[in-house]
Amino acid sequence: MFILADLKDTVRTPPSSFKEKLNDVIADELNRKLVNKVYINVGLCIILYDITKIEESHIFPGDGASHTNVSFRFVVFRPFMEEILIGRIRSCSADGIHVTLGFFEDIIIPPHKLQHPSRFDQMDQVWVWEYKTDDGETHDLFMDADEMIRFRVVNEIFTEELPKPPDAVEKQETNPPNKIPPYILHGSIDEPGLGVLSWWENA
Repeated sequence: MFILADLKDTVRTPPSSFKEKLNDVIADELNRKLVNKVYINVGLCIILYDITKIEESHIFPGDGASHTNVSFRFVVFRPFMEEILIGRIRSCSADGIHVTLGFFEDIIIPPHKLQHPSRFDQMDQVWVWEYKTDDGETHDLFMDADEMIRFRVVNEIFTEELPKPPDAVEKQETNPPNKIPPYILHGSIDEPGLGVLSWWENA
């Protein structure tokens, strides 16, 4: 679920920090800049692990700050494909079940990856597994909000937000669109043992 990613960046340190240790200043700046940010095709940055290389610092004309190329390792959240995770149901919609891990919320289990057969209850906004026993009886098992759920990671989608021209930014401020998260995970619960944890407590 968590990996160490080798990254490189140019760190800008203001003149007011020159009296402090460069390593400490760079570490603080990297954490400030990257923690809880998605690094495209890498994952969600959690915390700096260590700094592996600090190159020479440069000061450019008109800018009193120091600019330093740095190589470092960051603890990153990026589950392996087919990895099984446990989260909490945040909400349900016709698009599927929305799951949170507490620190990461852009997880969705689409309808075709739910236990079969399942239906969406529009009135209660909840998905229901129509579980059939060996005797042929049908029991409705609800996937309510706040329930703990076990799922398998089956897909990941990275979306890079490109810079927009000034006129597009103005239009976006007056009519904000539905923003696409930079990192989305797709899950699956369509196999025995997966789904709401309480389903399997007495299994």
